Amino acid sequence: MPDSLFPDLDPPPVSPPPPPAPKRGAKVQPAAHDPALRTLAAALPPKLRLGTSSWTYAGWVGTVWDQDYPDSKLSKYGLGAYVQHPLFRTVSLDRAFYRPLDLGQYGAYATQVPEDFRFVVKAPSRVADAMVRDESGRGMQMNAEFLDPSLALRSFVEPATEGLGCKLGALVFQLSPLPGQLLLRIPDLVDALYQLLRSLPKTPGVAVAVEVRDRQWLTPEFVAALRATGATYCMGLHAKMPRIDEQLPILRALWPGPLVCRWNLNPLHGAFGYEDARRQYEPYDRLQDPDLETRAALAKLVAGVTGRGQPAYVTVSNKAEGSAPLSVLALAEALRAAGPA
Repeated sequence: MPDSLFPDLDPPPVSPPPPPAPKRGAKVQPAAHDPALRTLAAALPPKLRLGTSSWTYAGWVGTVWDQDYPDSKLSKYGLGAYVQHPLFRTVSLDRAFYRPLDLGQYGAYATQVPEDFRFVVKAPSRVADAMVRDESGRGMQMNAEFLDPSLALRSFVEPATEGLGCKLGALVFQLSPLPGQLLLRIPDLVDALYQLLRSLPKTPGVAVAVEVRDRQWLTPEFVAALRATGATYCMGLHAKMPRIDEQLPILRALWPGPLVCRWNLNPLHGAFGYEDARRQYEPYDRLQDPDLETRAALAKLVAGVTGRGQPAYVTVSNKAEGSAPLSVLALAEALRAAGPA
């Protein structure tokens, strides 16, 4: 990767971890993985953690699961099989956005994964969404608890940190699209975000990242608030946001630091095409719209960040190309082909 992206830092030597041992008696069994997958995993940067957004998708038969399981069974028992995939070293707990998880739920997840596994956890919508929404996602009224520091601490940061312990990798505040009237008040919201972030405890090895869904957030004041609080920018690859190259200046301004990236939605579907992508891509068993531009740019970015000693968390949605596990595989192959930065 060109030196112009990030200044050189000498990375400490890190050996790749051994693959986790299969768990006997699991109620969901992993797919039989080609040994070449382990060879590919061993060739990746040790500081890179690849994974998907959640794991409850029956269509991943042959790539993640050995057979078709109902979603309810995958929700309860699938994580233990998910972590047997050689390329998966993280997962995004997206369900935490829709309803806060308690200490016991986080603790139960932690017991199902190996020591080297790390979770990326989304903040609850009560904190991260300016609107209170109905089940269809339509905004019903303004959310008085949006960016509330006390609520963020007790409903999200404290239970996730204590419950997951050393298996927590990143806390993500994914700020939902703002209503029009709030887009005119970005400076006030940046200040509120700053107050929230500065109130959070600093946990060694845990990244606090902010993802936005409105480009109006991307101001010098926003970057200054992240830098002042030790937070980082979560690169959200979503049709509502600019492509990677346009978001890179924010990461450069915050360098050195970790990369947290969520590859969410193929731009082919437009800013509001999430449901269209879901209908087109289900059951998420093949790549339908390979996004070669994003994949190549992301591989270059990951190589640059990890090559200079910083960790990288990259989680992929089924709506990125059609099948998150196959997108992870394709990204891993692109990284191996590119070689060291």
